[in-house]
Amino acid sequence: MGVDVGMSEAAPRTHLQFDGDEMREFGYQVIDTLVDYYANRAERPVAEKLDYGALDAILREPLPQEGSPWRDVLEQFERQVVDTTNHVDHPRFFAYIPLANNFVSVMADTLAAGYNIFNAVWLQGPGAAQIERLTVDWLRQLFGLPLEAGGNFVSGGSVANLSALAVARQIQLGGDMGHAVAYCSDQIHFAVSRGLRVLGFAPEQLRKIPSDENFRLSLPMLKEAIAADRAAGKRPFCVVATAGTTNTGAVDPLDALADLCQQERLWLHVDGAYGAPAMLTEKGQRGLQGLARADSLALDAHKWLFQPIECGVVLVRERRWLAETFKEEPEYLKDVEQAGEEINFMYQGIQLTRQFRALKLWMSLKVFGLDAISEAIAAGFEHAELAERLLRQAGCWEIVTPAQMAIVTFRYKPASGDENLANRVTHDLVGRLLDDGFAFASGTQLRGKTVMRMCTNNPRSSEADLQRTVQLMGRLAGELEATLKACPAAE
Repeated sequence: MGVDVGMSEAAPRTHLQFDGDEMREFGYQVIDTLVDYYANRAERPVAEKLDYGALDAILREPLPQEGSPWRDVLEQFERQVVDTTNHVDHPRFFAYIPLANNFVSVMADTLAAGYNIFNAVWLQGPGAAQIERLTVDWLRQLFGLPLEAGGNFVSGGSVANLSALAVARQIQLGGDMGHAVAYCSDQIHFAVSRGLRVLGFAPEQLRKIPSDENFRLSLPMLKEAIAADRAAGKRPFCVVATAGTTNTGAVDPLDALADLCQQERLWLHVDGAYGAPAMLTEKGQRGLQGLARADSLALDAHKWLFQPIECGVVLVRERRWLAETFKEEPEYLKDVEQAGEEINFMYQGIQLTRQFRALKLWMSLKVFGLDAISEAIAAGFEHAELAERLLRQAGCWEIVTPAQMAIVTFRYKPASGDENLANRVTHDLVGRLLDDGFAFASGTQLRGKTVMRMCTNNPRSSEADLQRTVQLMGRLAGELEATLKACPAAE
């Protein structure tokens, strides 16, 4: 349903507040709009292709000196923001890592914002602090970390990785970064290299090891690199493994890496931003053996735990490492210190002012239960396997990496076998999908090949969504091939 703009009221001019009736009317309208969106989301286009100039022309306006009726502003938001947004929670959005949230957590975010809960100091909100501590402990249990492990909620995987690497720097190096070296595969997420740079490490202090034939961190090449660095007087200190790469869903050999790190006295950090929650399924547990041996773990609950953005988590093997890394004691906060087991989360991470992010995960776990969330994760595995079967059956696609961790990668396969044509069609297909708007999948590069990838971790995707998306991609790719053959210079 659209926003009713038939009525108009004078905007409040003092105290920045509405009366009770106005708040209810505004709030009910927002809820009605959201419910309408959730009920009809699948009927919307997945994506809108709108360039900067067009969007800037629509939204640019002078800084408002006087207020406007809230209905007008809400209607503008719906028309000019929502209608121009790529809907990452749409059941036919298969690009990147879809962010499929749930309504319970949306309402939890509303409550956390509405009560304006400041979740940094125990004395300011003991209930919120305890909920976060409990939810972190639930995650600790799910991932098999020891009782003394701890963590906190952050914005997302970038800050979770940054926080974990800061702890590794402090605990392993005592803060001295001279000649220190970290290791990862060439499939690592850029959040890791960026995080190390933010922490002050030079680019040459990160060794990106070529991945193996399955796009996993190569253990033999890693051992060689560590030995060479030690011989050159370097200080290896950390290995960063991935539990589900963004490109292919590959999982590094976590158990073997844990053995190596133990032998070499290195820190093992796991970027499990989207893949770690697969531990809630039998298939995921088999693929993630060794995850429980990590010294630190980064997680995005707004990916495969179905939370709204932002909901990242950093976990470390010993909770005390967080305070050893981040605790500062300014004079004006001396009165918040406690003598017991209370946690002041401002000492557990980068932020002082913190949202109550844990509420949404806690509330959705309470309302839905772990079994329902596990089933939703398992559906992602099944849908990727179905997508692979459909692509193989279509006959015009080459499977580059088979379905794993809810991701399958593939590329167009012209009958002529022309590699250049295959790359061009595959590359241009992303733009054609954007133009069409029915479904969206993204592209990437794997060892010089242009490939498409589908990530199917949204449990609201149906078999029909997958079938129609594969059919659409086949039709669009065929049209592209015909165009490129007719006009070889066309890009």
